[in-house]
Amino acid sequence: MKGVRVFLRSLIAAAVIGIVSASAQETPSTTADPSLTVELNALQASERGCRFTFVVTNRLGAELSNAAFELVLFDKAGMVSRITVVDFKDLPEGKTKVRQFDFSGVDCTKLGRILVNDATQCAGDGIEPKACVRYLKTLNRSEAEFGV
Repeated sequence: MKGVRVFLRSLIAAAVIGIVSASAQETPSTTADPSLTVELNALQASERGCRFTFVVTNRLGAELSNAAFELVLFDKAGMVSRITVVDFKDLPEGKTKVRQFDFSGVDCTKLGRILVNDATQCAGDGIEPKACVRYLKTLNRSEAEFGV
């Protein structure tokens, strides 16, 4: 009889632990920190100059109706060669989009660094204007430096 009680207590304890751990688990979208990830995926020579390919993922918790960033392009000597704006347009929540921009007169091989200077647009229902900068995460797959 004592062995049955020990077995039942163990069984109940295991069930309680299972219920507690299952209720503690939330979906990834509710547990993850909000973020707007912008990856500079590639720099490629184009007919007009240099093509920038970005991979952007919105995990801010709401759709962005407009997201645009001011970029500063530096040459390999560290001198500013251009300040420009890239407009990613609408970015649905939880979706990844690829956007390409061609910059005329820019030689990809001479770029040393691309700085995300600021967000010029960050709009969406329930999105505060500074959210795009506050939660910005940058990734880089190019040879030039990229980030904030």
